[in-house]
Amino acid sequence: MRNQKPLGPHYITVGVLLWLTILHCSIAVTAFAKTSADGLEYGSIDKRLAQIAFAGDEFFAFDVFWSGGIKIGEIYLAVRRINSCADCFEIDSTITTNGGIIDALYPVEDRHITKVSGSERLPYFCEIWQKQGRNYRAHKIIRYDQINYVITKQKDGDPLRRYEIEGTTHNEFSSFFASRLMDLRVDKPFLVPTFGDDKRNEVVVQTIKREMVEDTVLGSVQTLKVTPILTFSGLYDKKGDTVIWYTDDECRVPVHIQSKIVIGSLTASLVKYTNPRCIRYNGQNSVKNPLLSKYTQ
Repeated sequence: MRNQKPLGPHYITVGVLLWLTILHCSIAVTAFAKTSADGLEYGSIDKRLAQIAFAGDEFFAFDVFWSGGIKIGEIYLAVRRINSCADCFEIDSTITTNGGIIDALYPVEDRHITKVSGSERLPYFCEIWQKQGRNYRAHKIIRYDQINYVITKQKDGDPLRRYEIEGTTHNEFSSFFASRLMDLRVDKPFLVPTFGDDKRNEVVVQTIKREMVEDTVLGSVQTLKVTPILTFSGLYDKKGDTVIWYTDDECRVPVHIQSKIVIGSLTASLVKYTNPRCIRYNGQNSVKNPLLSKYTQ
């Protein structure tokens, strides 16, 4: 029973929770051609933004709600510098049903750690622990050879799986952090390669408009309203249109994420943000949650 696959709407709900952390997808590096066959450019990280955002010691907490304001879970994201490796970082993501309406019936705590390196923050290692319901437990390890364009995956005691791809790529976790540091200009879409569904996908990212968003944990902020056009499901089933609101400043903080699903919509709202390099927002917090310390260690 340990590795029995989760079933039914609970699994779909958990999948969308994860989606909200990773659906804005990746980035290309100088090894790629500058444009695709259809003329769209590939995204790349703005190094000035990277000195503030995604520089280490950054933490986010989100509350996730279903239509009508029903809380279904929480998301914790942290970026830490890896001291043993020059220019290496660790992305620590935790998705939990804590505080949500389904927690008593189907508790979830999934943790994903992705290690990235270089100025483009490309992944070289990912480890995933899944705890869903009373019985399902899974452990996965993924390695990314960005020089030889090879990815290997292994789940628990299953045989190692090997994939050859056509260039460097982000995974679904590093892409969320890297893409927010790209050139987000209105009406200038770009491509972002991301590994999902066992292949490298080129995702179109569009910046819709600049928009003032009020009543956020950061106060009223000018934002960039961005949507990725996904063509793959990834680690979890993901369906529906999604929009992300990033602060239009040097910190590029995602304050609000909204996703349409088959029934209603899901919304992730930022409730805590810390980043010593982001002076204007560091330490903003709308809740005093005793569990926050658990996920910031």
